[in-house]
Amino acid sequence: MSGIDVGQLKHLVVAPALAALGLDGDVAVNLVTGTALAESRGTYVRQIGGGPALGLWQMEPATHDDCWVNFLCYPAGKRFGRILQGMLSQDLPRSAQLVSNLRYASAMARIRYYRVSAALPATSDPAALSRFHKQYYNTAAGAADPLSNIPYFRQAAMV
Repeated sequence: MSGIDVGQLKHLVVAPALAALGLDGDVAVNLVTGTALAESRGTYVRQIGGGPALGLWQMEPATHDDCWVNFLCYPAGKRFGRILQGMLSQDLPRSAQLVSNLRYASAMARIRYYRVSAALPATSDPAALSRFHKQYYNTAAGAADPLSNIPYFRQAAMV
């Protein structure tokens, strides 16, 4: 099965979404693009095997909702919340839009990374991005393999 064109995803979806948040830059764009490839191969919008994860970024509804309840509603996150509200369509619940609204889903992935205390890697080194993804997005208990995922982050940085 083939997935979405990575260059189009990066330049037409991720980069503008992150720019709208003011959380862009090469490293952030490559990290979020690589995350879509590592999490879903840029293909699947529903977790294989029946798990709860949704969208190309495979964010779980509980993680999505936690971003809203514990960050986007508070002073430090309200500006981002207003921007994200503007990305939403009005006919679906927010978490359902992780499947159908690429702009919103990529922005939420960036918010997930923004909330961690560690700074983004200094460069778009694929190994560093893959390790960062594993530690701060997928978690220690998750299925991601930081060595096996390096090619996805390399691909994201090269397009």
